[in-house]
Amino acid sequence: MARVFVTRPIPGRAFKKLEEAHEVEVYPGPGKIPREKLLEEVKGVEAILSILTEKIDGEVMDAAGKQLKIVSNYAVGFDNVDLEAAKERNVMVANTPSSLGDAVAEFTVTLAMALSRNILPADHFVREGKYKVWDPSIFLGLDLTGKTLGVVGAGTIGSVVGKRMQAVFEMRVIYHSRSRNEAFERATNGRKVSLTELLQLADVVTLHVPLSAETRHMISWDEFSLMKKTAILINTSRGPVVREKALVEAVKNKKIWGAALDVFEQEVEKERKHLDPRDWRMLNRFDNVILTPHIASATVEAREEMTQMAVENIILALSGKTPRYLVKTS
Repeated sequence: MARVFVTRPIPGRAFKKLEEAHEVEVYPGPGKIPREKLLEEVKGVEAILSILTEKIDGEVMDAAGKQLKIVSNYAVGFDNVDLEAAKERNVMVANTPSSLGDAVAEFTVTLAMALSRNILPADHFVREGKYKVWDPSIFLGLDLTGKTLGVVGAGTIGSVVGKRMQAVFEMRVIYHSRSRNEAFERATNGRKVSLTELLQLADVVTLHVPLSAETRHMISWDEFSLMKKTAILINTSRGPVVREKALVEAVKNKKIWGAALDVFEQEVEKERKHLDPRDWRMLNRFDNVILTPHIASATVEAREEMTQMAVENIILALSGKTPRYLVKTS
């Protein structure tokens, strides 16, 4: 049996398979494991099952030791893992791809509907006892039917979002990606455009790109200036894709209709130093901004599949086989 360290408790019946096959230790929390604790706990392990809030870099791999074989990241993305450091140390990196399409797509559609129809402020209005009599002029929203959906990132999740929004609302679909995706086009009847054109035309802009040097702050001041005043922005990908300070200004100055963030530039509250506290309080107060705690993929089914993938990655690697969901490190 090999030693495995898991940086956070994860749901799913498949986790028992890992416990039955190897010696597993899980950091119980609450919250993110402190860096010093992480470096201590990984010593001597052959596998690390990591959560996206933990930075798994060369220091962590060296702390584990030369026997470390695999880092199995519990996410589609893997920007928290230093791939170059892993390659240098001959450590495999794996992820849990293609497991979240339906869950994230449904959540994205939900956010678009909630923003376009002012669901949250209307709910607060009733709960606060302000609703006295029907009024035809309050909480006027926007139709989605027949409008234009702009998908940034034409991977699995972006494709499912496009299909759902077209099927339900008969939306025209345009997309932006590094290369043309013919499968996406067949699934959504979508058309590839530049990011500039997408921002100018789209009524709903939804982000589904990995975090990289190219996508960091992809949506900032200049990009918000291109968008329609009736446009909705949804980010369920990675927080730093949107410059939050620019978003605050865009919403405050009514440059867009609204925004929904399921992810943030800093996932851990105490590490949010990129925003003035006043900006964060303002972001929290906007009626046309929805903030959710990274739950786009939070369904029983999606978590079960993610756990199955993460566990399978480790079991295969520790048995001398290649994980099915291996991330290319070159």
